[in-house]
Amino acid sequence: MNNYKAILIGHGTMGKRHRARFESCGVQFVKILDSKAGEKCEDPDSNVDCVEIGCTPFSEDPIVNDADVDFVVIASPASTHYEYVKKYLELKVPVFVEKPLATSGAQAQELYDLAKRNNTILFVAQSECFNPIFLNFRKSLKIELRECLELHGDSTAPLNAKLEFRREHRYSERCRDVGVALDLMVHDLSLFLTLFNYEDVSVENFIQNSDDEAWAFMRVKSGKFKGVEATFKVNRNSVQDVRTITASFEDAEYIVSLAKYMKNGEVDHIADSLENEHRFFLKLLAGACTEWGWRAAQNAANVVKLIAP
Repeated sequence: MNNYKAILIGHGTMGKRHRARFESCGVQFVKILDSKAGEKCEDPDSNVDCVEIGCTPFSEDPIVNDADVDFVVIASPASTHYEYVKKYLELKVPVFVEKPLATSGAQAQELYDLAKRNNTILFVAQSECFNPIFLNFRKSLKIELRECLELHGDSTAPLNAKLEFRREHRYSERCRDVGVALDLMVHDLSLFLTLFNYEDVSVENFIQNSDDEAWAFMRVKSGKFKGVEATFKVNRNSVQDVRTITASFEDAEYIVSLAKYMKNGEVDHIADSLENEHRFFLKLLAGACTEWGWRAAQNAANVVKLIAP
């Protein structure tokens, strides 16, 4: 347990989840800011007020200037992330922000560069990267890819390996301020960039058919895994819930589901994913895993650059 003090911006679905998990680790939220002015937080036992963000400009927010705050959690709508993250990084307050980091690649890279320049922690909550199912898949896939390389010997021919990422869910009112790619596809792109270097990846095609459906095709164009192809399909107005990765090789294919499902077909969230990312962020605050943290932050910026340059 620790005695960290934090601010929470956004007390919606993800804000509540982050709050509960951080509080279970001993974090005290000294103020919660939410867009619903004058309304009490849903927890009747809480003595923390909800304050409308727009009523208190950040430059005049006394909690930043006067309170001993160790970090800020930003779980507000995606379209506000750039503004809020930038303000806190300028104040050298460590930031834990929901995905996506920003709505354009240029803004995302700017935030990463600002964090680096100010030596201030920037952590983007892409919890799927901490999903134990994915971590096991990642380990197996790397073994498969190494075996493909061994079969090739000294050949420079591209690898014959394909990945398909699918992420679908039924219609929801949440996250409607950005299109489906910045809402859903960023999850699978973040996984992809833990497997392959951003510099080696080429976006061959990207189509957002509507606010709710998008498709992308990417290829690993250089590096030792040159030739690997990846397709990404997302839909947030689907008749089903799907979170899968299909891996195809010359003589084998298998599908991994990144989620567990309840009897009614709905996704049963894997608690370990969120808990693991919160533990990792707290390790960053404690001064551990620094280089890994910077790589993760750069990957979060690169994810946005792939689909919203």
